[in-house]
Amino acid sequence: MRNTFCKSPLWECNDELVRVAQGEKPADLVIRHASLVSVTTHEVLPDVDIAVACGRVAYLGLGEHTAEHCIGADTRVIDAAGLFAAPGFMDSHIHVESAMIGVAEYARAVVPHGTTGIFCDPHEVGNVRGMEGVRAMFEDARRVPLKAMMTPPSCVPAVTGVEDTGASVTAADIKDAMGWDNVVALGEMMNFPGILACEPNAIDEVRETLAADRVVTGHFPSPDRDRALNAYVAAGVSSCHESGSFEEVLAKLRLGMWVQLRQGSAWLNLPGYLPQLIESGVDTRHCLLCSDDNHPHTLVDEGHMDRILRTAVELGLDPVTAIQMATINCAEYFGLAHDLGSITPGKCADIVLLDDLEGFAARMVLIDGEVVAEDGRALFSPEPYAWPEWMTHTMDLGLEPTAETFRFAVPGRKDGTARVRAMGIEPGDTLTRDIVVEVPVRDEALLADPAHDILKVCVFDRHHGAAGTHAQGFVMGFGIHGALAQTVSHDAHNLLVMGDNDEDMALAARTLVACGGGEVAVADGQVLALVELPVCGLMSTERVEQVAEKVAQARRAWEQMGCTMPSPFMTMGVMSLACVPELRLTNRGYVNCLTFEMEDLLVE
Repeated sequence: MRNTFCKSPLWECNDELVRVAQGEKPADLVIRHASLVSVTTHEVLPDVDIAVACGRVAYLGLGEHTAEHCIGADTRVIDAAGLFAAPGFMDSHIHVESAMIGVAEYARAVVPHGTTGIFCDPHEVGNVRGMEGVRAMFEDARRVPLKAMMTPPSCVPAVTGVEDTGASVTAADIKDAMGWDNVVALGEMMNFPGILACEPNAIDEVRETLAADRVVTGHFPSPDRDRALNAYVAAGVSSCHESGSFEEVLAKLRLGMWVQLRQGSAWLNLPGYLPQLIESGVDTRHCLLCSDDNHPHTLVDEGHMDRILRTAVELGLDPVTAIQMATINCAEYFGLAHDLGSITPGKCADIVLLDDLEGFAARMVLIDGEVVAEDGRALFSPEPYAWPEWMTHTMDLGLEPTAETFRFAVPGRKDGTARVRAMGIEPGDTLTRDIVVEVPVRDEALLADPAHDILKVCVFDRHHGAAGTHAQGFVMGFGIHGALAQTVSHDAHNLLVMGDNDEDMALAARTLVACGGGEVAVADGQVLALVELPVCGLMSTERVEQVAEKVAQARRAWEQMGCTMPSPFMTMGVMSLACVPELRLTNRGYVNCLTFEMEDLLVE
């Protein structure tokens, strides 16, 4: 596949690389005396020189050989003695919008941590503003050196017939997108029921991707490891990041899939299967590392791929193997290993110089042979992006939320209790349980029961104004007093409101309508924290550090409200994700994500 992300295509500069390698022309840059992490041989090679020209590696000085013959009067020389040179890290699956910033600001946050490439699925923006919004989002990416490789959203909506989104993506859209210069694969095919049913649009999206010689990334959380998984893989879906156990990882590897091992802000999956994977001795060449979703405070406080590498090594993974999962394995899966993923002649000079192979602290980061970050600081600083107005005005609720809006009316019901269906939350996981609980009934209305951690939930269509609908449900697991609301609610990104009283829920909803979307915490009539996300109700126009501080304020508010789970807003944000078991709430009502049928709130 042709790579448009490099400074110079190899076919344009191979003659110059030949001359530099033989000492006939000086290199642009020479890195000297590094310990090279050789991902092609699983070695750490001491005292290696790396000569760079045209943004690519021209020569490696190994053993007794050096790159002195490549150094001219204008060659920049970097002494890397005591440092490890590794290929630039790549995140094999990421939704940039989850960091609540645009792609250029995301680059400023992650490049200093050694990340040189990301494979990003913009299905959050796609659900709000469609492929036109996706294109606008990635115009921002062209302003920074980070290689932002796009995998267009395949599931807009995530599952057909159960929710209302702001847009839709068709197989014809995917065919068109496969011709874009920044597209390398199809975004995660969450609609696995559609694939198994040979639903025309889902199957045709896969066909258009395969016909364009691209790979299809997947999302298969089903427990079926036999016929359904075989069928999913046979359709052409070749990777998956949605594994919850070693048995799932192993089943997918045995069927030839590439498994993306995930460690994000909320979905902390590595401890659940990596130790067993290491102990099993199974070949990991089809294993990739990914974050999937990162909150801004994670990027600011803990890092990006360096954080995931640290975790993997702490869990017992060999450091070179870990680096392979974030470099060459990733490049090979996406068909880009002829340009990316290793420090070898002809490849792009995407290099990170590390203090060690335990903490993975990046001393210096190079992309296409240019130094773009040093000592944890980006050497580029993009101005705020000028978003088009249609990307910043996306709240169209069609009503003014009041306390009465959040009254769960049950006409004719006497005071007492009622049995209702509720979502049971598992902290740190995307899965929910389908449970039945009893809630109070007063004045012909269902009430929350905070004493038993049973909260109300409402989802409002925010895309279609007065024509939109909203639905009601209950949830257990958050333990808060007050209300939380957000427009970051996967995947339709409708307005999601949760709380133990109608007044606070109404205030939370009105607050987000007024600011164009975001996340808010309310208790006893007071706004405790607010993260404004005016771009599609998903992204801020501020610096990542400012957004991280607002998220930190929200975290303190959650704790003040009684919540103890990690990243509750991220966990809350998947309560409407209608493609992951077991029970979800969309603007149309409860969805059973095992049968994909609608369920009633009341259980008679």
